[in-house]
Amino acid sequence: MERLPFGPIGDRARHLCIDMQRLFAPGGPWPTPWMPRVLPVVAELAQRFAERTIFTRFVPPRRPEDMPGAWQRYYQRWREVTREKLDPALLELVPPLLELSSRSRVVDKQTYSAFATPDLARVLRQEGVNTLIVTGAETDVCVLASVLGAVDRGYRVIVVTDAVCSSTDEGHDALLGLYRHRFDQQIETADCETVMRSWT
Repeated sequence: MERLPFGPIGDRARHLCIDMQRLFAPGGPWPTPWMPRVLPVVAELAQRFAERTIFTRFVPPRRPEDMPGAWQRYYQRWREVTREKLDPALLELVPPLLELSSRSRVVDKQTYSAFATPDLARVLRQEGVNTLIVTGAETDVCVLASVLGAVDRGYRVIVVTDAVCSSTDEGHDALLGLYRHRFDQQIETADCETVMRSWT
């Protein structure tokens, strides 16, 4: 039976679900093909701990010029994903997470890290959170940036290995290896069953 290396998860933990949106679902402009595979696992965790779940949404700017520096070049390349062109429905969470979000919190961000917005830090501080259980998309982009942001702030970080997804096997596998070996004192990795069994 798998165990978390640093012991059980207490009641000051929160499930941080990164960018499980239609924007990144198959058929969206930035598809993550693995999303349907991990969605039932993410939904199970979010359902059980709905009041302890925080969803993030990646919200592109209205125009490239609304962003600083290299982000302008990025959105000139992806102009069809700016809010000037994008169907707003694509910013919504995918079902069934959209339905669960009414019992949870939703934090919008404009860059990769969930910590790029002060809203998340404020919620975590107000609730005395010390542990973040991370799921979502993509393992090697927004999940990576958010995990490292959490590490920088001293949170206990647990990445749920069967509840994160990427658009490439190589990126996903490389990042799970990095979390396990390079950051083994700051990032724990475990499957959803282990997390749910460990979370009091």
